Amino acid sequence: MVIVLYSREGCHLCTDALELLRDRQKLHGFHIEIVDVDSNSEMRDCFGDWVPVVTINGKVRFRGRIEPVLLDRLLATNQTD
Repeated sequence: MVIVLYSREGCHLCTDALELLRDRQKLHGFHIEIVDVDSNSEMRDCFGDWVPVVTINGKVRFRGRIEPVLLDRLLATNQTD
């Protein structure tokens, strides 16, 4: 399972999202890839002010805040896939 966190420097919601993902990573053993949306204009235009954006196995699951209960459900479901 690969989780991508699209974020930007100075974003407190992005920091919160990464902290939550790292906490769940200890239980579920997934890989976290962090992508800075400000690293190129195409990503910046795509994600704008929606960061953090979290994808799980390529599918967008969260924009803005991560709902911990929903994240736990998604992680449990993806471990059985």
